[in-house]
Amino acid sequence: MKNLFLTLISILFLFSCSEKKTEKINEKETSTGSIFVLNSTWQNQDGKERQLKDLKGKNMVVVMIFTSCTTACPLLVAEMQKIEKKIDKNKLKETNMVLVSIDPENDTPEILKAYAKQNNMEGEPWIFLRSDKDAVRELANVLAVKYKKISPIVFSHSNIITVFNKNGEMVNQLEGITNSDEVAKSVNGLN
Repeated sequence: MKNLFLTLISILFLFSCSEKKTEKINEKETSTGSIFVLNSTWQNQDGKERQLKDLKGKNMVVVMIFTSCTTACPLLVAEMQKIEKKIDKNKLKETNMVLVSIDPENDTPEILKAYAKQNNMEGEPWIFLRSDKDAVRELANVLAVKYKKISPIVFSHSNIITVFNKNGEMVNQLEGITNSDEVAKSVNGLN
C-alpha cells in the first residue's frame, strides 16, 4: 500500500511538472531566459500601466532604486547618467534606461516623475517603473538584487546594474557603482 501511494505521488508530481512546462512554452513569445516572460503589471512615471514585454525591441539597462534613498541610490542614478552619455547616439535610440523602485508604497508615479525631473532624466531613454510588492520581489530575484526594508522609508539593497538585449536576455550584470565604461561597452556591442 505504501509503495502504491508513493508511486501515485510520483506520477502526480511528474505530471504536474510537465503541465507547467507546457503552459510556459505555449504562453511565451520569447525564450525562457528572457525577462519578458514575467507577467507582472507595472506603472511608469506617467501612471501608464505596462508589462515588461512592452519594452521588447530595445536593449535595456536596468537598476533598482528607491527615491527617498540618500546613500547608494544617488550614486547609482549618477552612474546610469554616465552610462547614458557613453552609449553611442545611434545605439541609445535602441536602448531604454530603466529605473525600478523597490519602494512601491512611497514611490508613486507622481513621485517618480518628480524624481526624474529633479535628476534631468525626463523623456527617452528614461523609464521609471513601480509595481506591487510581489512583482518587485520577483524582478529583484531575477536580477539577483537583495533588498530589505530597515525602516518605513529606508532599504538596504544590492547595487547591481543589468544589461538586457532586445529580446530581454541578460547579457551583462555588474555590481557596484563604478562600471559605466563596461556597461556602455556591453550596450554598444549589442545588435
